[in-house]
Amino acid sequence: MNVHITVYTIGALARDAGVSAPTIRFYEGIGLLPTAQRTPAGQRNYAEADLSRLTFIKQCRDFGFTIDQVRVLLDLSVSKEKDCTETRDIAQAHLDEVRAKLADLRRLETRLEGFVQRCDEACAGGAGRDCVIFKEIASGDGRGCCG
Repeated sequence: MNVHITVYTIGALARDAGVSAPTIRFYEGIGLLPTAQRTPAGQRNYAEADLSRLTFIKQCRDFGFTIDQVRVLLDLSVSKEKDCTETRDIAQAHLDEVRAKLADLRRLETRLEGFVQRCDEACAGGAGRDCVIFKEIASGDGRGCCG
């Protein structure tokens, strides 16, 4: 019976996971990925499990989880003893952070809309140095745009 085991070079792993080779080396260096097996010539070899783990890490990072959060999530993803509540709590905390950032961005959007509108009404087409946007920012009216 022939069993085929897929072996990935760092380039193939990077391509299939959608990351760069330096990212893989970084994740190995900080312990998120296990150190790769090496050929006698020193070339890194990876297995399917490494691709799965790297894909999980990439997805977590795409969602904006920190490296420390990813580390905890990786541990939780293989734990039989821990309740999934901890995973939910990490996701909830991150969701709360995202919502706070969105609120900041909405406030920034409102301020910028005001700047553009006042420029259109007062000075658009005039000398750049006379733009009301600069005057508002310099006077402190642009201070606290997000808070």
